[in-house]
Amino acid sequence: MNVDKRVIRKFEKKTWSEVKSKNSWQVFRIMAEFVEGFDALTQVGPSVTVFGSARTKPDDHYYEIAYQLGKFLAEEGLSVITGGGPGIMEATNKGAKEVGGASAGVGIELPFEASNNAYIDSDKNITFRYFFVRKLMFLKYSQAFVAFPGGLGTLDELFEALTLSQTGKTPKFPILLVGSDYWSGLVDWLRDKAMAEGNINADDLELFRVVDTAEEAMDSITRFFKKFRKEMVPNF
Repeated sequence: MNVDKRVIRKFEKKTWSEVKSKNSWQVFRIMAEFVEGFDALTQVGPSVTVFGSARTKPDDHYYEIAYQLGKFLAEEGLSVITGGGPGIMEATNKGAKEVGGASAGVGIELPFEASNNAYIDSDKNITFRYFFVRKLMFLKYSQAFVAFPGGLGTLDELFEALTLSQTGKTPKFPILLVGSDYWSGLVDWLRDKAMAEGNINADDLELFRVVDTAEEAMDSITRFFKKFRKEMVPNF
């Protein structure tokens, strides 16, 4: 196919000018999101981030486990941070809020999802446009991570935490997977395929623990910090 190079050059010149202008403004938008997140979360204190599906209904047993975990964390003086949405996130925020704990929500603009849930403290209720800014807030301000059953977003957040822990980019922290029935296939694949073929080490399977109850999750978090740190400290 013959293409007139003059047309290509004209298109490239126009497009580059537009892209350059758009990128410059995008930098400022990203900076503004970082500033907003830092301002809102700097004072949350020792925190635990809980990941999980926005589709989990209130009558689901995982919703109840997340609710109980939110209460346990708050009763221990720990702040909770979630993705701000419904489902598992709502349950965790609700549990923390009902016992007077600090309840933060770090939402994301999506066309198919409603606004943040009603159980987030007003001064810790944030919504971002960019996923990478949102994930940074989870990882910067939390000292433990709990992943409930969820979809691609939950897996994205989980593996980001695992990768940063594996590579030493963050201090070691507890990473818990709630629901052995849900996560067993993934754990088996990591062991029987990823590790068997040399893509991860046996030590990498020790980066996380699978639990089935809010009590087990809370106990794991407590024991980890009794063993490895005198007190929880920010990751920055």
